[in-house]
Amino acid sequence: MIVVVKKEHEEKQLENLIDWIKGLGLEVHESRGENSIILGLIGDTTKVDIDLLYSLDIVDTVKRIQEPYKDANRKFHPEDTIVDVKGHKFGGGHFQLIAGPCSIESEEQMIAVARAVKDAGANLLRGGAFKPRTSPYAFQGLREHGLDLLIKAGREVGLPVVTEIMSVKHIDLFRDVDVIQIGARNMQNFELLKEVGKLQKPILLKRGLANTIEEWLMSAEYIMSEGNKEVILCERGIRTFESYTRNTLDLSAIPLLKELTHLPIIVDPSHASGLSRLVEPLSMASVGAGADGLMIEVHNNPKCALCDGAQSLRPEQFEEVVKKIDVILPLVNKTRK
Repeated sequence: MIVVVKKEHEEKQLENLIDWIKGLGLEVHESRGENSIILGLIGDTTKVDIDLLYSLDIVDTVKRIQEPYKDANRKFHPEDTIVDVKGHKFGGGHFQLIAGPCSIESEEQMIAVARAVKDAGANLLRGGAFKPRTSPYAFQGLREHGLDLLIKAGREVGLPVVTEIMSVKHIDLFRDVDVIQIGARNMQNFELLKEVGKLQKPILLKRGLANTIEEWLMSAEYIMSEGNKEVILCERGIRTFESYTRNTLDLSAIPLLKELTHLPIIVDPSHASGLSRLVEPLSMASVGAGADGLMIEVHNNPKCALCDGAQSLRPEQFEEVVKKIDVILPLVNKTRK
């Protein structure tokens, strides 16, 4: 349930209203905008007498919410959430580019790619240290050593770093990581979601392979309900019957999410298609659909990559994509500054 408080009110009236609601055994989420204050009532709202609420001078409107997610719901928080990563902002008209290799392979490779994507215009550096692979015999990352190399590369070129966590037991290893990624396979690892929800650090939450938008938002709710409101959603394609591409990029999810949630939404066109030649057109389409950023895989030698070389761009290809994105951004009222 949502209670919209009138713009003209006394703070003491608001305090009394909140205390009364909490006295009914409900939690109250308060969102202050420029023109109004919205109280989100969480719990068994059947205890609330709507007619009584309406009779209060301080109350403007009362609405019942059908969606099971509350913290992530735009009805609770009408204004866009802006997630700030060391000065690089996601959401609210801001657009960011995350780039780097699928997997960290060596110090030389990581530093070379970091410099290349920074020069091309990337705002954040990505790289996989812990890699979830379908086959247990495939390369699964350099693990702790890979994290060290990623952090070192990020510091050397001056970019915040993004990487995926796979287990609760690894949380302490990620203390120097700027954005922790929850991958598609862990989107419904609820224990992991709750633990990262206790951190004061941005979380990039990828959509699961075959999950609905509501399931995705409920996973964001797990994180936010633990106190961490800095969640960035990432559409990376869903599994369908189509076999020409690795996944099917759900572009419709972007404008739909803009209606349903206040959280920023970015797109991973590399995993969405699995084909490097499709990364550019899918990037352009994502920007046009309203995405708040892109996460693109870039490798200095894709043919020799230990993981997902087929979907990785070379640095010069990434640079061309950035140039075209910068042309489109003003048309959709977004800026990378």
